[in-house]
Amino acid sequence: MIRRIDATEKAIELIKVLKEKHGDLMFYQAGGCCEGTQPQCFEKGGYYQRMGDVCIGTIEDTEFWVDKDLYEYWKHAHFTLTVIDAFGVGGFSLETPLKKTFQIEYRIFTEEEEKDLEPVKIID
Repeated sequence: MIRRIDATEKAIELIKVLKEKHGDLMFYQAGGCCEGTQPQCFEKGGYYQRMGDVCIGTIEDTEFWVDKDLYEYWKHAHFTLTVIDAFGVGGFSLETPLKKTFQIEYRIFTEEEEKDLEPVKIID
């Protein structure tokens, strides 16, 4: 099966650091507002998803949730979680005090990949 999300080594290293400090984590990527469209990292359960929000996969046993409307727009795209040395837009994410910011790079799935995508989990 084709994964819907992957991460760079640098992002995986940062997730490990954050897990050591905060325990289990979760990601949420909204479609706008004060946090822009950057993925936000929270302690697991530290953000309440809405009905219809979608978990597109996991990174280092950390669920990556996407706003239902954003998912509809990007459901044909592969996400790659990256990290840069910068202060993020919203400042709510756990990496902010470390002067880091998670980002997503997108690419469209090929027709062949679309036939074998991992299933998603949707909040009913």
